[in-house]
Amino acid sequence: MSAVKVGENLDELVSFLISTEWTDIPAAVQHRAALVLCDDLGAMVAARGEPEIIALHDGVAASAGTAEATVFNARGHRLDRYSAALANGCAGDWAELDEGYRRVICHAGVYCLPALLAEAEAEEHTTQDLMRALVLGYEAVARVARVFTFSNLVLHPHGSLAAIGAAAAVAMLRRVPQDEAVGAISSAATMVLPGPYTHPIQGSLVRNVWPGVAAQTGLRAVDWSRMGIRGLPSALHDVYADAFGAQPDALQLTEGLGTAWAISDGYHKIFACCQYGHATIEATCKLLERVSVDRVESIHLETHQKAWIMDNPDPTTTIAAKFSIQHIAATAAIHGGGGAEAFSSESLRNPDVASLRHKVSTSPYEPLPDWPNDRPTRVIWTLDDGSKLTEEVLSARGGPDLPFTPEEIRAKICSIVDVPYPAMSDITNAILDLDPVTLSRAWHEIVGDMTGS
Repeated sequence: MSAVKVGENLDELVSFLISTEWTDIPAAVQHRAALVLCDDLGAMVAARGEPEIIALHDGVAASAGTAEATVFNARGHRLDRYSAALANGCAGDWAELDEGYRRVICHAGVYCLPALLAEAEAEEHTTQDLMRALVLGYEAVARVARVFTFSNLVLHPHGSLAAIGAAAAVAMLRRVPQDEAVGAISSAATMVLPGPYTHPIQGSLVRNVWPGVAAQTGLRAVDWSRMGIRGLPSALHDVYADAFGAQPDALQLTEGLGTAWAISDGYHKIFACCQYGHATIEATCKLLERVSVDRVESIHLETHQKAWIMDNPDPTTTIAAKFSIQHIAATAAIHGGGGAEAFSSESLRNPDVASLRHKVSTSPYEPLPDWPNDRPTRVIWTLDDGSKLTEEVLSARGGPDLPFTPEEIRAKICSIVDVPYPAMSDITNAILDLDPVTLSRAWHEIVGDMTGS
C-alpha cells in the first residue's frame, strides 16, 4: 500500500507543479530562485582552475556533438546539451560552494541547474522560464528527499537524488504532459547512483562527478518518457524504500503544496567545505579573536553526528579535506577562516595544518538541540598554559534561520566571476533584482552577454 500511495502522491505533486506559472510563485520565492541560480552558477565558475576539472572538460569536449550550450569554465567551450550538462554538473559541487536544502540532506540547486542551463540555452527559453523550472524542480527533488529518510549516512545524495532533480526540472521547462513528467521522474529514480558517503570522506573525487552524470541522466529520462520508455508509478518506493532501505512518508510529497516552498529552506555557503563543519569554523573564528593559534596545544570538538563521522586526520585530496572534521578545525585555526585557500592542495601540505590536525579530538554534542540548531559545535582549545577556551555555535550562518544578506551573496559571486567573466556580475545583479527586461530575454542571449561569446 505504501508504494501505491507514493505513486499516487507523486502524480498529485506533478499535477500541481505543471499547473504552476511564474506569476503563481510568491515574490519572496522568486527572489530565492534568483539567488540559487546565481550562487550555483558562481560555484561552477569557481572550479574552472582545478586540474581534474580542466582535464575532465577537455575529455568531454573531445567527444561532444554539435555546440548547443556553454560550459562555464571561461575557456570558450560550447558543447551539445548533454555534454554541457555533464561538464557543468561535475564543476558545480567541486569547490563545495553550491547551495543546499537545509531540511534534509539534499543539494537541490546543483541537481536541477546543470541540465536546466543546458536545455534553456539550447532551446532558447527565457530566463524566467528557467527560473520557474528551477523552483518546480527544486520542489520535486526536495520533497522526494523528505519522503525517504535513512537512519545513517550511507548514501550520498549527489548520487542518490540528483537525477530526480534534473528530470523534474527539465520536464517543467519543456512543459511536458503530466504522464510524461511522472514517467520521467520514475525512470530517473531507477537510474540514480548508489554513491557511498564514505567516498568523499576518504578523498574519492568520483563523488564530484555524480551531479554531472545525473544531469545527463535526467535529460535522457525526459527524452525517453516521450517515447514511452518510463519507470513504474511505484519506482520511487521500489528504489528508495525497497532497494535502499529508507523509511517512507508519502505525505511529504503533497503536504503544504503552494504554501511551503522548498527553495525557501535552502542555505548558502561562504566556507568552501561540507556544511556540517561550518559551525566549527565560526566557533574557531571567535576563538581567534581571543587568542593566537600559536598557543593552541590541542582542540576538542563536541559536535553533531554528521560532523564527527567525517573522521580523517590525514586527507590526501581536496575533497577529503573538505570532508575531514580534523582538517576543517585545524585549517580554520591556521588560516583564520574557511575560504578556498583553507581547502586548497597547498593546505594539505602545510606542516602547521598537518600537525594541528593530529591534535583534534571529537565527541558527540549532547543533548542535540532541535532543528534548526541540530548541527551545533562546541570548540574547546587547550592552551600552552593548560587553560581552556570555549566557543559554541548552535547553527552556522547561511540557512533560513540565519541567512546571509543579499549583499554578502552578491559579493561572493562577484569575487568568483569578475576575473574570468567581467560582464557576469552586472547581469547576475539584474537577475537577483528580478529585472523584468532581463527575465524576459532568452537565456542564450544572457549567457552570450555574460561570457562575451
